[in-house]
Amino acid sequence: MKSISNWLFATGLLAAVMAGPALAQDAKTQSLVDDRGVKVEIPGHPTRVAGISYLAADVALALGIKPVATTYMVAGREPDFLLGLTKDMKQVGQRAKPNLELLSETKPDLIVAMRRYTVGNADRFQAIAPYVAYNMELLSESYKEVAELAKVLGKPERGQQLNDTFKQHLAEFGQKAPKDKHPRFLITFGGDDPFAFHTENTAASIVAALGGDNVAGPMTQNGRFGLSLSLETILEKDPEVIFIIDYYPDRSHEKNPIWQQLSAVKNGRVHYVFDQWAETNGPIAREVVLREAAHYLYPDVFPAVDVKAEAAKLIPADLQK
Repeated sequence: MKSISNWLFATGLLAAVMAGPALAQDAKTQSLVDDRGVKVEIPGHPTRVAGISYLAADVALALGIKPVATTYMVAGREPDFLLGLTKDMKQVGQRAKPNLELLSETKPDLIVAMRRYTVGNADRFQAIAPYVAYNMELLSESYKEVAELAKVLGKPERGQQLNDTFKQHLAEFGQKAPKDKHPRFLITFGGDDPFAFHTENTAASIVAALGGDNVAGPMTQNGRFGLSLSLETILEKDPEVIFIIDYYPDRSHEKNPIWQQLSAVKNGRVHYVFDQWAETNGPIAREVVLREAAHYLYPDVFPAVDVKAEAAKLIPADLQK
């Protein structure tokens, strides 16, 4: 009996030793410094992720994780670039006006938020769950955001692979694009006083990498990622291709007589695009925008894009059911 007891004790001790590191690893606290410059402590690898913007859903779905909550850009519009899977997540309001009560009800263990829409309520977000705020504006930031979130969610290798693959695709599409053409382009939300994206913005960077010439130009030092341009100024710059993020339903810019004078309008090269063009920093959105931009710039070289088919390549099949 004594030998059996000793064997059981030894077996139990061995099991505890073997299990110990795994348990410790699960409980390990991670930390990162977000775009506020704040060090955020995150326990373990979160599984209940909530997003104020689509970045959290974009990254998480590409990693095989379905978030519990997200905001939306346009009410009732489930983005094709996320396969409409946002319908299965708790909707916590428009991205600029998230409802913290609804967010709290989802009991997230990580909140990934767009900084400019949430920094004023940082303490209230942090009271709900660890709160990470990113700018989500520039292509250079996209690589960092994807890598950091993939690490936080326990899949750093997948995050690195997503970044490396996109850089490869960006280079390949750039090589295939005509070298003797540099279409002037504009990316804007439209409206009476159109807000346009500077070249460092993620979507604009992708179009520029394909040879496009951004009429909004580069950012000024320490400046914003975009600026407002009057229709008179846009006419002076006369873009050949215009991408309008379909956000304002009345499309008031179309009612302005100046609008009809633009080359892009006369030549039928105004393209109404969707949420991935405004929230391009995730791995799915930027791959879709790359393909859409290539087709819209050079329709004779690059084929039209099936957004859902492209998204399905990056989202694991078991999440698509």
